[in-house]
Formats: sequence, C-alpha cells, structure tokens
Amino acid sequence: MTRLIQTFAEIAARYETLLCDLWGCLHNGKAAFPAAVLALQGFRESGGHVVLLTNAPRPNSFVAAQLARLGVPSDAFDTIVTSGDAAQAALFSGAVGRRVYHLGPKKDLGFFEQVPAGFAGAEPILRVSLDEAEGIVCTGLFDDQTETPEDYRGIFLAAKARGLKLLCANPDLAVDLGDKRIYCGGALAALYEEMGGESLYFGKPHPPIYDLARRRVAELTGRAPDSDKTLAIGDGIRTDILGGIGEGIDTLFVTGGLESARFGPDAQSPDARKLDGWLRGLQLSPTYSIGNFR
Repeated sequence: MTRLIQTFAEIAARYETLLCDLWGCLHNGKAAFPAAVLALQGFRESGGHVVLLTNAPRPNSFVAAQLARLGVPSDAFDTIVTSGDAAQAALFSGAVGRRVYHLGPKKDLGFFEQVPAGFAGAEPILRVSLDEAEGIVCTGLFDDQTETPEDYRGIFLAAKARGLKLLCANPDLAVDLGDKRIYCGGALAALYEEMGGESLYFGKPHPPIYDLARRRVAELTGRAPDSDKTLAIGDGIRTDILGGIGEGIDTLFVTGGLESARFGPDAQSPDARKLDGWLRGLQLSPTYSIGNFR
C-alpha cells in the first residue's frame, strides 16, 4: 500500500538523487509550479542531486530553454535527461535506418538538427517522404491541438505494409496543457503496435533513459547513484511510476496530475480509499503518493 504524504520534506532526508518528471509535476506546459520549484531547490541546498527526467522528444538543451521560459530557475536542478536524448543515440546508431519519415510537429526538428555527442562523424540522418523512408521517427502528432491518433491510421497502414519500424521519441500517451489534454507520441506508437507494426521506445518506463540518467549523475558526482537512495517522481503511473519500480527504486506518485479526477475534487488532498482501490486494480504500488509535488 502506498503511503500518502503531504509534503516532500517528510521523506527528503532519505534520498540523495531525484529523478523528477516535468509536465504535471514541475509545470503544466504554461507556467512553473512555485511550490514544486521550492521543493527541488531545498533538496539541492541540502546536498541532494536533481535529474529532471522527461519524455520530451527533444534534446535536453531545448527543454532547458523551455523551462526558462516557463519560470523554472536553473538552481532547481542539476541536469536534464530527455527521451529525445536517449532516442537520438538510437537513431544515430541506425535503429530505423538513415532515411526516415518524421511524424511530429516542426518544433521537434531539433531532434534531427542537433547531432548528439559521440556521433559527430556518423552518417547523416535524412528526413524523407514516407514512400522513401527506411523507418519512422515519431516525436508526436503533427497538430496535437486538433488531431487524435485515429487520424494516423492511413499513414500506419502504408508503413506497416512496408514493414517500417517506428522509433518513438516520447512514450507518454497524453499530457495536460493547462486545462486541455493532448495526445503524445506514445499514443501513436501504441496504435501502430495495435495495427501490427513494430514500435521502439527509449523514454520512461523503458531502460535506456534510466541508463542515461545514471551516467549523467556519475559525471556530476564521480559515482553512480545509489538505487536505495534514489527516488522517481511523476504523475504518469505507467511511465514514471512503472519505470521507477522496474528500475528497483522508490517512487512518488503525484496524484494531482494526469489522474487527478479519479481521487476526488481536491487535487491537493486525494481520497485515500479511491487512490488505494485504483492502485490495487492496476496492481501497482508507488512507495509514496502526494497530491501536488511540493
């Protein structure tokens, strides 16, 4: 059974490293959450390390710029690790070929334009039409404000007929942009698999992004993080929490994010019985749960 806490300070002293999700925990896509920022700043001031671990499909430098625009100060974290970082390494290693069809918005073009460290001399990746592609790179929907995964069945039928693999740079199914819920790349990858295609994942809850996070912590501290003193924080039960459990680390489920409507009218004070019943049905048990990260 998960332990319901009111503030992160109740458990902070037990940990040295945080793997903290962004959307729904630290911001809502429009502005930072001040209480969450303060919690991370306080943890770092006490000697802890904060890795912002996100399924954003762009390299970490693009996410850093976005966080600055949203009002997240640089002293709230040590480093950023993105699904885009992990997926980029796979792409430049040839996971879906060198000629790829990009499924996603123009804002994600940095995924292709910024060559990751260690691949400066690699054969370039070319974005081509679906008919010319050796594989698909999915960073999201072309227009997540108006489209749904169902709009992509035609593309996927053609791709499946050619046996194309889909590299998913963002395994999230959906996020909340302010009060509006929008679909992410993971929803498209799931539909492609449902239709018989093959999707490859590199963000949460899959191992590559956690391996990359450990390497980044080791670069910062000179040693790999201690799993017993690492906490994964997030509002995605099948990404942040399932991923943390799979990595053998403690987890803090933020109930006031994606699943907020399930646990009563007050996002900061979830109904404990509703929460426990829902988690039992999923057969998942976060170490802790909290209304809003603070």
